[in-house]
Amino acid sequence: MKITAVTPLVLGTPWRNLTFVKVETDSGITGLGEVRLNNRTNALLGYLTESLPRYAIGHDPFDIESLVSRMTINDYGRMGEVTMSAVSILEIACWDIIGKALGVPCYRLMGGAVRDRIKAYANGWYTVERTPEAFHAAARKVVERGYLALKIDPFGAGRYELSLDEQARSVALIEAVRDAIGPHREIMVEMHGRFNPATAILMARKLAPFRPAWIEEPCPPENLPELRRVAERVEIPIATGERLHTMNEFRPLFDLQCVDIIQPDITHFGGITQTRRLAAWADVYNVLIAPHNVGGPVSTAAALHMAACTPNFMIQEHFNDFADSWVKQAAPGVPEVVDGYFTLPDKPGLGVEIDESIFAQHPYVEGHFDLFRDEWHRRDGDQ
Repeated sequence: MKITAVTPLVLGTPWRNLTFVKVETDSGITGLGEVRLNNRTNALLGYLTESLPRYAIGHDPFDIESLVSRMTINDYGRMGEVTMSAVSILEIACWDIIGKALGVPCYRLMGGAVRDRIKAYANGWYTVERTPEAFHAAARKVVERGYLALKIDPFGAGRYELSLDEQARSVALIEAVRDAIGPHREIMVEMHGRFNPATAILMARKLAPFRPAWIEEPCPPENLPELRRVAERVEIPIATGERLHTMNEFRPLFDLQCVDIIQPDITHFGGITQTRRLAAWADVYNVLIAPHNVGGPVSTAAALHMAACTPNFMIQEHFNDFADSWVKQAAPGVPEVVDGYFTLPDKPGLGVEIDESIFAQHPYVEGHFDLFRDEWHRRDGDQ
């Protein structure tokens, strides 16, 4: 079997463009990959048209190791977010092809399932006025949808530190969410790398009474000694890793023992195989993995297959129950979240197929998503 064509497709929404690839083969089997590359969609499209064909066309999709090795070595450059995203979506598409060719779900080819369902948490649900009342009502809708966990960044456009008023407001929002969801559901607190260590420690202590499952990216991800300072002074588990794209970037994170849950994004980290290697490495340190996932259905499907066969998997992020409706319509087949869990995918390959008519209705959207502007959490496009 040989790859004959790689076709990018972009699905637009007000706050994210999702880039899909359709990988065709001479056997008639087509595989899918997908990534959300924040504010860099056109850079990725340039790589996919300029560099990817020389690696992919004529290559046997079963030879994933060879393909990824050539893409990460032969360009002789540092593997950043754009190039690793390209590697990832091609690698994921190859797994889809292999599963379809053999007639089994991808996870069956990776050692088989170690669980019969996959716990999920909701994100993107709090696109409302930044008040305790509005956040309380929005959190109730997450509960009604059946989720047992949700994530929230309550800190507005905070950067480095927060005023006393903003500290009180952020605490009030988390208090309202805890009241809305009750004592037996989980709150993940997202910090988006906003703070210096002193502020991260201060806010973690203020939020501790509401029992967060973790605090995420309390400091900018490039300064790991700062993260260690936070880890040594708070009792809440620390999660991070979505903006790390290679194995080498995770080594100091493990060496410093400053993380409890790693969050690689499969679509930025080289694909399913590389992420499973990272998970196995983390397992040596008794660190759990909760993959970052801000993508659509193909990205989510890939994450579910990895979760199914990864012993130290914890929980899966999911946006698409609280996002633009056409995202799920663009590639149906992902299991629904029921009572807080995905069921295991049961179709060959990733188990999803794209509907190209949806792409035609929702093309690329110009805009810039900025987590450090006021009202960013509304996810309503550029302001």
